[in-house]
Amino acid sequence: MKRVLYGAAAAAVLATGAALYLGAGNETAPQSTFVLLDGSSKTTADLKGRVTLVNFWATSCTTCVAEMPKIVATHDKYKARGYETVAVAMSYDPPSYVVNYSQTRKLPFAVAIDNTGAVAKAWGDVRLTPTTFLVNKRGEIVKRYIGEPDFNQLHQLIEKLLAEG
Repeated sequence: MKRVLYGAAAAAVLATGAALYLGAGNETAPQSTFVLLDGSSKTTADLKGRVTLVNFWATSCTTCVAEMPKIVATHDKYKARGYETVAVAMSYDPPSYVVNYSQTRKLPFAVAIDNTGAVAKAWGDVRLTPTTFLVNKRGEIVKRYIGEPDFNQLHQLIEKLLAEG
């Protein structure tokens, strides 16, 4: 029953275009390998020491497409201070669409394709897009959002995490 209510609440929040914040309780980010568009790979271990935004998205998701310029602006604002962004395209997203979207919009950060769905599964069986995680320098998930985050609040949290030793 609880799971059904959670699903209904998430659907209602997404329908209104608002983000649903799910407390993450500073759990350790799962060990994952992100296969990037250029064929290289990055692991969650590679991200330690940096504040990282991991965004699960799809080219067919209107909220994802709408928030992407804000994710780009956030990345550009903080990248020189030790901030990283990894955009993970869902397994059902055709790779050619992801490549085209990334190239035409000149996404300035790592874009991965989760061909098998293993990355989404490792990060809590992500099924709804956008789902975004903010990970601190120690590799712990600090916040999890379903839907578009409040970017002003997100920026405040990023500032705080970047200031941590």
